Amino acid sequence: MSDDDEIDPHYPMRAAMKRAQELRELPPEDEERPRGRKKASLPMRMLAWFSFAFTAVCVAFAALVFLTLPDLQRAIERGNTETLSIRVLNAADEEIGVRGRRTTQIVPLGEMPPYLVKAVLATEDRRFYEHNGFDERGIARAMWSNLKALSLVEGGSTITQQVAKNLYLDNSRTIWRKAQEALITVWLENNLTKDEILTLYLNRIYMGAGNYGVDAAARYYFGKSVRDVSLAEAAVLAGLPKAPSRFAPTNDIEQARRRANQVLDRLVDAGSLTEQEVAGARANPAAVLPRSKEAGREYFVDWIAEQTRQLFPDMTGRITVRTTLDPARQTAAETAIRKALADMGTQRNVSQGALVALAPDGAVLALVGGKSYVESQFNRATQARRQPGSAFKPIVFLAALEAGFTPDSPMTDEPVSLGGWTPRNVSDRNWGTVTLATALANSINTITVQVGEKIGMDRILGAAQKLGIESTLPRNLSIALGSGEVTLLELTSAYSAFGNEGRRAAPYGIRAIEAENGDILYAHQSAVKPVITAAQAHDMTYMLYQVMTEGTGRSAALNGRLAAGKTGTSQDNRDAWFIGYTGHEVAGVWFGNDDNSPTQGAAGGNFAAVAWRDYMNAAERNLPPAPLPGAVRYRDASFVAATTPRSGFFAELADLFNAAPKLEGRQEGSRRTPDFRVGGR
Repeated sequence: MSDDDEIDPHYPMRAAMKRAQELRELPPEDEERPRGRKKASLPMRMLAWFSFAFTAVCVAFAALVFLTLPDLQRAIERGNTETLSIRVLNAADEEIGVRGRRTTQIVPLGEMPPYLVKAVLATEDRRFYEHNGFDERGIARAMWSNLKALSLVEGGSTITQQVAKNLYLDNSRTIWRKAQEALITVWLENNLTKDEILTLYLNRIYMGAGNYGVDAAARYYFGKSVRDVSLAEAAVLAGLPKAPSRFAPTNDIEQARRRANQVLDRLVDAGSLTEQEVAGARANPAAVLPRSKEAGREYFVDWIAEQTRQLFPDMTGRITVRTTLDPARQTAAETAIRKALADMGTQRNVSQGALVALAPDGAVLALVGGKSYVESQFNRATQARRQPGSAFKPIVFLAALEAGFTPDSPMTDEPVSLGGWTPRNVSDRNWGTVTLATALANSINTITVQVGEKIGMDRILGAAQKLGIESTLPRNLSIALGSGEVTLLELTSAYSAFGNEGRRAAPYGIRAIEAENGDILYAHQSAVKPVITAAQAHDMTYMLYQVMTEGTGRSAALNGRLAAGKTGTSQDNRDAWFIGYTGHEVAGVWFGNDDNSPTQGAAGGNFAAVAWRDYMNAAERNLPPAPLPGAVRYRDASFVAATTPRSGFFAELADLFNAAPKLEGRQEGSRRTPDFRVGGR
């Protein structure tokens, strides 16, 4: 059989086997290929690694330059105006705080005292005008000093490096940041003169207490421009950059003076001044402006700063905010809160307190947001929402007046049960049938709930809204007893309508905002609007006056002046409130604990009322008594004989008449009408 016969197409299986055998007899492909690739030589491998590393370095350097340098010139041109600096003044135009950076306009180097410049150079960088941004001698000297001390006692950074570090970078200690610092240092040295770099440094460096630049620091610490500082004051300023907070003269004046003496030593060592020239500065060390250490007003400054940012969310630069804060009242408020917590806080398990006082036009006269601003910056006067307890009842009784009730409307103290809720009075006394005024004066819960049920939720919530309560209140009768949560500021503002003939204005703290050039950016205009009728306001004042003369607020009664107000105590004595007013102002006080834990019997009548009284007595000590329309109705005033010594209301009435201007007799021939006093003026 021939080969062709073996590959007969009629036998495909035989043909496939034939081809497979032929393939097995062929040599493997691997035998025809090289057995392995030779490894690259060591020089070639090193060249490849070097090429990769060089490329990586070039890419990193390009990224460093691209990400770092473009913003430098813009940052220099912007100066210290890239952020918003808010300077806050009280009603007497005294500075009470700064939010953001405290800065001033750039002061040229030539306008600064030469001894200040020399003191800074002697302390921070003696070879500033000799090196190119990096001082090898300074670095070696710092390393040797640190090695001898076995700790970091001296740095080797030049002024140029400090400009790069403090003005354009953060405080992170990474290789990337160090590379940025080095790059910026080289850029500064090659694009600015030495005088320009030093000017940048002196006008931008942080000097403690929120001050940036020597001029801002001089004004804050010494009350003068840097152009006018003495050698002793210049030594204090020159000693600040190393540790601004630690050496700030407002923190520890003696430590600041010791640091200033070290600066004077370096001036002498550097040959900039002689010992005779610095002797006067040693003998007469710098004195700083006296500043109050009370931090209570910082709550107010925070509140003002937040409102300013809301008015101008995109603003940068330096602005001055003139506010309504009365310095005397603020001191009285801080003292009252501190005294109450010191006298009764431990005994009653009360750890926090707050107070706010408002003028009739809504101006915030005093504000304390807590026991200690240093310990907690949370503002309990404006941010905390707590249950007001019975301090909410006047809103319910106002709604009752709007529904047709009067202070004399009779109500009966009897058990109340509403859907399984059975409110009870604090005391077990059965009051029987009493007037609405008596029910409010003695804070009778059962009658308050009955009143709320009769007038309905719509009237109660409507009255709260008219009086400025913005917090969301639950739509159930428990709010009649103060279950809804409100802030101290809004509840105090609500009471202002009672003592202001039914008129109310939203609370405000900003009088005006001024730009650095003196332009007025904002000026507040009070909008005092009637929210209830004068008759309703008089009736509310009459009932709240009864609270302080015969009810739960007797501890808040003031000597020699009319006042009205209401106590409030939440469930389990968690919150103690007193909101009250005179003819001059309305003030609210709250005490409790931040964790909402119960107190040991602290109540509106035995804790908050006392603090309110202390505040009012101090705040109005030098003010004449003011009328309080509605407080005393003539039909309720007892008869007083002319020979009986006057006291209480009649003493105030007599004082008011005596204080009024006397009308002079009309001269003959004169037809001029006497200038009679009108209304309550």
